[in-house]
Amino acid sequence: MREYTNTGNKDTRSGFGEGLSELGRNNKKIVALCADLTGSLKMNDFAKENPDRFIQVGVAEANMIGIAAGLTIGGKIPFTGTFANFSTGRVYDQIRQSVAYSSKNVKICASHAGITLGEDGATHQILEDIGLMKMLPGMTVINTCDFNQTKLATIAIAEYDGPVYLRFGRPKVPNFTPENFDFKIGKGVLLEEGNHVTIIATGHLVWESLEASIKLKELGIESEIINIHTIKPLDEEIIIKSAKKTGAVVSAEEHNFLGGLGESISRTLSLNYPVPQEFIATNDTFGESGTPSELMKKYRLDSNSIVEAVKKVISRKT
Repeated sequence: MREYTNTGNKDTRSGFGEGLSELGRNNKKIVALCADLTGSLKMNDFAKENPDRFIQVGVAEANMIGIAAGLTIGGKIPFTGTFANFSTGRVYDQIRQSVAYSSKNVKICASHAGITLGEDGATHQILEDIGLMKMLPGMTVINTCDFNQTKLATIAIAEYDGPVYLRFGRPKVPNFTPENFDFKIGKGVLLEEGNHVTIIATGHLVWESLEASIKLKELGIESEIINIHTIKPLDEEIIIKSAKKTGAVVSAEEHNFLGGLGESISRTLSLNYPVPQEFIATNDTFGESGTPSELMKKYRLDSNSIVEAVKKVISRKT
């Protein structure tokens, strides 16, 4: 079993901010665009250090995507920043037509995703964005779990040629990814080894899965924990290998179970190695106002809910 230590709670959006600032200092092709949420996206430092490469578009998200697509024609690498709801749902047509269809090298960076946005409520808590973006041909979809992984992902996508959707969050969460971790787009991360069940998690649910594994160990259940930061392209090899080992899978994500990571895993298993699967995700519903911890508990996206899902899926083993 590998040891992962929480070095302190940090918000993932700050990881994006640090990664973007580092890119700005090292790569003059990087341009950042923001839709009137510079502080919320932690883009202040980049804007101060690179005023000639920062565009404050204002509350005009569709225009921001269009400008970003145009900048790629001149060889720039644009990073757009706003809330996940505005990064996808509000501008889906522009992303589809101007970015994905043309394979433009735009990095769509989305903060405040999922119900952990908290008190802002259902209108801002998008739980459909992964599904929207992964269905676009050629779109890479990344959902990070902590500060360090978000920073590393931000830096990594600058080197990747093609459209990317990078999803992260607002609340402070445990930071456990090593600073020197070798982040590879499309490669899952085996965090813990086990023989009884595979828990495949993304985003904020990765730490909850690690917490669940401690509780499961007390019950005599050894869980294998896989961190899937890249939802598309999906690391099918690591999923199939683990499923063959344990014979049961639980997927965990802060997203609607329709269209999310769990569905991609289910498709992979059904085509290659069918085993029982349980889903930790929102159940075809909108969110509501509340603190992140309250909402994670109510919508059954916490470690206790993962434990219950593991018990259920193990009971379904043949």
